[in-house]
Amino acid sequence: MKYTEEISNKLNELLVKNYDAEKGYLNAAENVDSDRLKMFFKRRATERNQFANEIKNEIKQYGEEPKDSGSFKGTMHRNWMTLKSTFSGNNEEAVLEEAIRGEKASLEEYNELVTEKNLPPTIDALVLKHRDAIQSAINTEKLNENIIS
Repeated sequence: MKYTEEISNKLNELLVKNYDAEKGYLNAAENVDSDRLKMFFKRRATERNQFANEIKNEIKQYGEEPKDSGSFKGTMHRNWMTLKSTFSGNNEEAVLEEAIRGEKASLEEYNELVTEKNLPPTIDALVLKHRDAIQSAINTEKLNENIIS
């Protein structure tokens, strides 16, 4: 496998995660009553859309083709979030818990890529920027969860 294909494959995995996260956050915004939480989730969705666009641009710079949709696993997670919030007494807390769980999974993916030694500096910087933003979102979601509880 060519180096450019290898890098693009890794970036495509992150791209799919970001599509999933964006859709998940939009789903979460639909499943909470709090205007503050709706706005928070919409901001996260916009951020993940931006991440996806940045990753797509990097993939294209390597002459490869970016993927154009999310994963089956992401769809299942969103469906679980909807189902859980439907049957939960405190749906906002349940939705936040699932959002945190999803973000932790994304963070693991980013952390794996950060440990790669052969990433070009532009991609390394991009991955670090995204990873730090995801960690910040997790911290904020945990704070929101403490406020709701």
